[in-house]
Amino acid sequence: MPHTETPGTEAAPALRLRWWTELPLILLVYACYTAGRLLARGDVSGAVDNGLALLRAENALYLNFEHPLNRLFTREAWIGIPADFWYASLHYLVTPAILVWLFRSRTVRYRAARTWLMTSTLIGLVGFTLMPTCPPRLLDASHGFVDTMAQYSSYGWWGGAASAPRGMGGMTNQYAAMPSLHVGWALWCGVMLWRYGGTRTAKIAAVAYPLITTIVVMGTANHYFLDALAGAAVMGVGLLLAPVVMRTADRVRARFVPPVALVPAASSAAGSSIVSAGCQTSAGERIPRQRESRVGAGAEPSASPKDAGDGAPAPAR
Repeated sequence: MPHTETPGTEAAPALRLRWWTELPLILLVYACYTAGRLLARGDVSGAVDNGLALLRAENALYLNFEHPLNRLFTREAWIGIPADFWYASLHYLVTPAILVWLFRSRTVRYRAARTWLMTSTLIGLVGFTLMPTCPPRLLDASHGFVDTMAQYSSYGWWGGAASAPRGMGGMTNQYAAMPSLHVGWALWCGVMLWRYGGTRTAKIAAVAYPLITTIVVMGTANHYFLDALAGAAVMGVGLLLAPVVMRTADRVRARFVPPVALVPAASSAAGSSIVSAGCQTSAGERIPRQRESRVGAGAEPSASPKDAGDGAPAPAR
């Protein structure tokens, strides 16, 4: 396949992502997300009304999975306690681990995957702002829900404010239930494992992790089933918008970051013999048809020894 680059120049390498630029970017987005959750605290009565509206909608659609799961988690400590640890910690551990894995071993796919995750997270923040929602565990006890994290708080670091450490409940927005980004992030992790894991174990984990997370968020009374559906929908919208976000970022970078100039080829190559369509060869090296190029224009090649007779000397080769 012929070269399309101009001889004597080589294109600058494509921009590579570096961990020392990626880490601050991810931390900045997460800080904005956390701060936005705090600033998006709505009126408590409005959040309760939204929660009850979701519960009524689920009952009308026969989608009330939360009550049986919550009763199971409350009654069986061997299920409820691991579920609380799952809810309180895994989304902080698995999601960054998948990002690091993609960055190190699937570099070509990393940027699109990271942009998808961040775009969806910011869309979720819009949902928290527009629709503050009281989770099932904070509804009046007459609605039949038990806060399993409060029930089993002696086994973990959390208190009565969801997964927030004891004494730090004021640093979290407990009415940011719609959509469930626990489910959204778990779905993102599952897609990454399914597409790029490459092993049967990875594919099993790709299905199990978001499925178990969905069960956990309902069984611990932290989310409604419709919250989980909204979390999946947010990830779908983020997936559609991610290419637009990347193209916009590329245009901004092209506008404000000066392009890298082409690098001239080494000067030592300029003095070397150039023959036949830009191919370079060292002095004295013979390649096909080099001998013919030394014959003057219009000159006939010397006769072969057979044509010159027995006493004629052979031409130099």
